[in-house]
Amino acid sequence: MRLHLKGNINRLYVQSLCMMFFRGEKFPENEENPRAELFVELVEKENNLFCSAELKLESRTEKHELFESVCNIEPYDRLCKTAVGKAVLAVLNKATGYMPPWGLLTGIRPSVVAAELIYMLGEEKAVTELIDRYMLTPQKANLAVTVAKNEQKILQSYDETTCSIYISVPFCPTRCSYCSFISYATKKLFLLIPEYVDRIIEEIKEAFKLISTLNLRLASVYIGGGTPTTLNAEQLDRILSTVTNCLCGAKLDEFTVESGRPDTISEEKLQVIKKYGVDRISINPQTLNDDALKSIGRRHTVSDFYGAYKTAVNVGFDVINTDLIAGLDSDNLQSFKNTIDEIVKLSPQNVTVHAFSVKKSAQALADDREIYNREDLYATKSVDYAYDALTSNGYVPYYMYRQKNTVADLENVGYARSDAFGIYNTLMMGDGHTVFGIGAGATTKLIKNVNGKKEILRIFSPKYPYEYLQDKQSQSDKILSFLKGGKDNEKD
Repeated sequence: MRLHLKGNINRLYVQSLCMMFFRGEKFPENEENPRAELFVELVEKENNLFCSAELKLESRTEKHELFESVCNIEPYDRLCKTAVGKAVLAVLNKATGYMPPWGLLTGIRPSVVAAELIYMLGEEKAVTELIDRYMLTPQKANLAVTVAKNEQKILQSYDETTCSIYISVPFCPTRCSYCSFISYATKKLFLLIPEYVDRIIEEIKEAFKLISTLNLRLASVYIGGGTPTTLNAEQLDRILSTVTNCLCGAKLDEFTVESGRPDTISEEKLQVIKKYGVDRISINPQTLNDDALKSIGRRHTVSDFYGAYKTAVNVGFDVINTDLIAGLDSDNLQSFKNTIDEIVKLSPQNVTVHAFSVKKSAQALADDREIYNREDLYATKSVDYAYDALTSNGYVPYYMYRQKNTVADLENVGYARSDAFGIYNTLMMGDGHTVFGIGAGATTKLIKNVNGKKEILRIFSPKYPYEYLQDKQSQSDKILSFLKGGKDNEKD
């Protein structure tokens, strides 16, 4: 698709809107014969914003024009963005007959917009504003407001004086066909694990020294991947004992290990994890459909999941999370309903429902170039069923984010019992809390407040394990310089 934009228009925003209608779309500027062209113009006339959009798609042409009054209540740039969004959505809707459930909102965290509206207008009017102005469906508007309220219960207890640690273990027994994470499942790369464990142990110690120097309070530690339980019990013991020793008796608000794959879990490993004070783990079936598991490249069975879950319960973890995926091509609505029903019977403290999303590097896309164009109705009904079943059984949506190229433009939602909200997940998505990232593919996000204005610096670790092991540079000086008042050109 070729874009022709004139005026105060954010190109990336228009691209994101188009990708909700044409998933996987690309936007080369010099394409000779594009299948579609979108012309958008925004001008200000007599204290009004005038926006016109015209879409040429194959043999069809659709047009839409609108006026937005320039007022002092809403920032000018946001008014421009809203006007453009409405015009573009209108022509795309005319051409396709489709309207995305999140309307004008294309960002990762729609609950941020909801939180701002709640603060300005109150909950009831916030829902109305999301529906009328931002064009969300009533269900998504209510979901955004509910999540925003529950996020605030967590976020209000943390600020730039607190921090978390994320430890990346980017290895898996196999790679799922849809996987977008930096995870590896080859024998050659598994040979790197001993050296990798040595290196992250060094980084853990370095991170704790920084936290002490900066006088920050460590709130949570999250070990994710990949699948951390791909490591053996001895390797897990070394990492977890390092964290515990560095804590020197201090208590975390939350300590998570993402066990993930049931086929990597054993009682021995879970006993090691529990011994070091981990109070939250994830055991992720994705679906309770054996055929679907095989299709997406998972080596475990439904029976393996039940066995791993039972072992975790017997070991005595305070919180168990299960990840599920709605909209898998190899699944169906009835089997997904069965998955939800069976998970509800198990009654884990957390259930996270992801909408199927395929990234450019995923094997599923290489195998099937039309995977972006799957029928969306099954995924939408699956997500709706999950919401109804979980909320009616005492679960509360507290955490949410969105991804590009997700089936039916749906969202990923964390549900929990009201006393078991996942702290790290919420803090990681927000921009008020420093996170020290350790390991390949991890991101360090530094937060500081300067004269009431928030400043953010992100530092990215090398993406691949072998690059990470070759890179011996310490980031300590850079971190200290930023948080203690230095300037840096990577500031976000």
